[in-house]
Amino acid sequence: MCGVRFPKVLWGFGAEGQDQFPVDLGLQLPLLTLVGPVCPVPSGLCPASLGGRRGQALTLLIGKEKVPEASIPNLLKPFNLDLKSPLEKTPLFHLYGLILRETASEDLVGRHLAALLELSHQSSGHREGIALAVGITSTLHLEQVWAMLEHLGRTKFLRSALVSSASQPDPDAHWRWIGSTALLCYGQMALHAGKHILPRVDNIASRMVYYFWSSDHDNTLKTSFLSASIMLVKALSREVSAQRYKFTQIPELIQCLLCILENEPNILVNLFRQKIILVITELSHLRPRLKPTLKSRILQTCMQSLYTLPPTEVLKTSLPPLDPALDVVVLYQKSAQALDLLLQNFISENESMDEICFLLQHAEPWLKSNKSHECRRVVQSIFLLLKYVLDYVRLTEEALPSMLGRQVGLLTLLWRDKDKITQSHSSQCVYLLLQLLIQQKSEWTREGPLRLLSTAPLAQALDGNLTVAQHTQLVLTLLQGLCSRDILRCNLAAELLLMIVEGWSVKPEQVAEILQGLFQELPCIIFRDVLQTMMKAVTLLGTQHTQQTVEVMLSLCHPSERHVMPLWKALAANSRLARKVVTLLYVKLKLRPPRELIRFPVQAELMSLLALGAIYELLYIREYKATVRWAFAGILLGLLTQLHYLFELDVVEGIADHQEESLETQALSPCRTCLEALKGLFWTTNYWEVFAYLKLLRGWELFERLETYTEGVALLARAMAHYDCEVKAVLGQAVIFLKSPEERDNIVAILIITEFLNGQELTQYMSRKTMDNFLSLGLNNPNQLVRAMSLKGLSSILLQPKKVVLLRNRLAVLLDSFLKPEPKDLLGLMEILGDILHRLGTQGVGAISLKIAQHLLQLFENEKEGVRGGAIFLYGDVIYSGGKKFRQALKSHAFQALVPLLFHLADSCPDVVMKAKLTFLRCAVLLRWEFRKELFGKLAWGRGLGAENDILIYMVESNFGNYHQFLMRALVYLVSPDRHLKLVAMKFIGGLLQDYFADLCFCLKKDDVSTLRKSPRQAAPPQSHPRGCAVRPRVSAADLELLKQDPDSESRKFYKIFFEDVVELSQYVT
Repeated sequence: MCGVRFPKVLWGFGAEGQDQFPVDLGLQLPLLTLVGPVCPVPSGLCPASLGGRRGQALTLLIGKEKVPEASIPNLLKPFNLDLKSPLEKTPLFHLYGLILRETASEDLVGRHLAALLELSHQSSGHREGIALAVGITSTLHLEQVWAMLEHLGRTKFLRSALVSSASQPDPDAHWRWIGSTALLCYGQMALHAGKHILPRVDNIASRMVYYFWSSDHDNTLKTSFLSASIMLVKALSREVSAQRYKFTQIPELIQCLLCILENEPNILVNLFRQKIILVITELSHLRPRLKPTLKSRILQTCMQSLYTLPPTEVLKTSLPPLDPALDVVVLYQKSAQALDLLLQNFISENESMDEICFLLQHAEPWLKSNKSHECRRVVQSIFLLLKYVLDYVRLTEEALPSMLGRQVGLLTLLWRDKDKITQSHSSQCVYLLLQLLIQQKSEWTREGPLRLLSTAPLAQALDGNLTVAQHTQLVLTLLQGLCSRDILRCNLAAELLLMIVEGWSVKPEQVAEILQGLFQELPCIIFRDVLQTMMKAVTLLGTQHTQQTVEVMLSLCHPSERHVMPLWKALAANSRLARKVVTLLYVKLKLRPPRELIRFPVQAELMSLLALGAIYELLYIREYKATVRWAFAGILLGLLTQLHYLFELDVVEGIADHQEESLETQALSPCRTCLEALKGLFWTTNYWEVFAYLKLLRGWELFERLETYTEGVALLARAMAHYDCEVKAVLGQAVIFLKSPEERDNIVAILIITEFLNGQELTQYMSRKTMDNFLSLGLNNPNQLVRAMSLKGLSSILLQPKKVVLLRNRLAVLLDSFLKPEPKDLLGLMEILGDILHRLGTQGVGAISLKIAQHLLQLFENEKEGVRGGAIFLYGDVIYSGGKKFRQALKSHAFQALVPLLFHLADSCPDVVMKAKLTFLRCAVLLRWEFRKELFGKLAWGRGLGAENDILIYMVESNFGNYHQFLMRALVYLVSPDRHLKLVAMKFIGGLLQDYFADLCFCLKKDDVSTLRKSPRQAAPPQSHPRGCAVRPRVSAADLELLKQDPDSESRKFYKIFFEDVVELSQYVT
């Protein structure tokens, strides 16, 4: 190529029959009219040097001579522009474009363009050459070239696209790459259009997008599209006025580039990524500004393509074998620099902290990555971005985006990363962000070296420079870091959180989000030390913001969820905090809006129900045991009134359907929860005797219906008074409730007070005058029950001491009737006796109690079920009514009743069995057996032979040295006319003989042995005990002979198995 450029002349050729532009006759060489300043004339193309056919052809082509159309290809042959010429023989595409550019005939240009596009498109050289010629031609024939390309897209390309999509063989294979050629043509058009480019940018871009999406996305198409995009960007960069235009197709063009980038292989062998990112960067300068959704996709795609590349060491091993000279490190650095430019470009367009947070938000997935190289790459990019912002950008507004706190948290969590570079860059990133924040407040200069921050100053710096919302996001991010499998990261997050809470940095309005975040992450924490640290933080948070903490924890989930239990336990770390928590729950329990103000369903709306569920769960948390005991009285009356409130709301479903012995986990209804909490209150505070009293009398069932609710409260109060269960504290609360404006509070209070007046010496807690005053106030209560119970309380012996003598005299008269052989209305007499004993309370009845007990013991075997049951139940009251003076005597009598009571546990009447269980347990409590609570468990829930055996063991083992007395009393029932009792006696005796034979031999007295040796006729008649207790006639070994002829097979079987053991015992003498 010669180095001489020729001046351009405004001279052209017209087609046949058309006007021609004037020719500059001063120019001797027609060729000069074809060559403009764009490109030098190729060497060897001067007419003088061409000579021969080439010179002739060029002269004919340029001159005015008419040239036959058929001779055009022949004339082009000397220039190696034959349609079938290979790439190596076509160096003159540039010249061809120059010639066509200067040709005045549109028809001639059109025909030559069509011929040009008929060339093969398979070779990249052909595609680029064709595009170059087309681009140069478009400089002066833009409309003609545009029309030709439009026609090409509607015909050749559309046909090739349809054939390609149908997967059929293309008879014209060279049309397969027509789309790539067209893309390059549009790029060259843009590059050569000059000032005419701006109005056509959207049209060019739309055609490029069309060809991209309509073609197969092979490497050829991708390369051509990228080349065309680069040319378009170059063309736009030359035009200063481009910033005044609004381009509508730029987003679509970027989408195509992103599609190419997304499908790039996960290796690095070229600068494809860099070029795409740089093109996108240039396109993002244009108006209108990119929408956030598109910017988001750009950031996500570019970061994904770059950060997820394998480590450099792996990339080196994946290089093609023919390209050993490629430097992967350099390739990655250039690509990363392109991404850095993109980020800087975005921040330059919007100089605000919001934009910084927007950019950092898209880096979050790689900040949380478990792959070290990904973290290192993204942190380095962030560091460079923040350094650029601090050095060259002046932020326009104060930082308010809350997500900044999250990003600070993610960067902070990398301070203990295993990679030293990541550690350094992450700490400097946090420092730079703080500099930017403080700089906005005009409190910081740009001077000062970057340095690492330690955790303690960091907490203070963040607290002072982050908004509440940002600080909350920081804490939530650190909470998410607790679930990492990296112990170093988990420990760092826990330490920072603890420091933040210790520094009182958490505001009341933050508590809800923080606790909710912790609750979500709690199941995923795998390190015990981290969990313990967080529980310390919860304790501190509860101490600082107790009310907010309790309210949030109530709203987290149902209190029965196991994941919330550690949080409640943390609030019981110290007794003071635990008491505040329980007190707040009690206050929430009292928030009971009237029914008419409640929208159903109430389960999700009433705070009192949430507090109820929490109290129920706390009863069974060991850490709250002492606190529950401290708040016993308040919780008790709160639960009793809550149950009444639920009855008022008619929320009673499920209260009677609860299966206590079921092993299946079932959700409890509000009423059932309240009742179970009431029961649990006594059980967990070790007042199990009260629980057992009601359980064995089926008294808890009285709380299941509003009609029997008051009976249940009275029975519960009676049991509490009997076993001295928190009487003083409960009495104080009851007095407060009696003054309440709520009717339900008055009802519960007066029922408790009235029962306490009969069962306790309340003057040690309150004067008679005080009690008289508040009971007198109850007489004016609008509720009839409260008035009646107040009057009953005023008539108690505590306030009317003179009634003691009257009641005892009345008892003596009734006793005479009761001791007659066949008294009238025995059940009525026992009921009245029981009522008088209850009213006398702690005053007792003295020696009369022994007489009543002796007679009741005889009634245990009465043939009437009601009499048996009434006698057994009243016996349990009588043994506690003798006062201190006769307590020991009544204990001895209770010991004698053990065997009869044990046998009646198998009574045929269920009501008798229930009362026998209660009285048997009351005897065990009076006698202070060692396994009383375990005994109650077997009595209440035991079934089958196992339970029977356990009860026998508890009874025998609790009375060491008295086994023989049980045997002698059981022998009497072998001759009982009641077959049921006889079978139980045989089972009991068999167990004693089998398991305790040696002990019986050791414990038997001479009187017992002599009795066993006597014949039936020699057996002693019934005698009276010196203290008035009845003594049953003893059974001798001879009486066992009667079982041999007994028609009952069980009796004969017992005789066969155990007769020899009884005979052996009768022969033993101590």
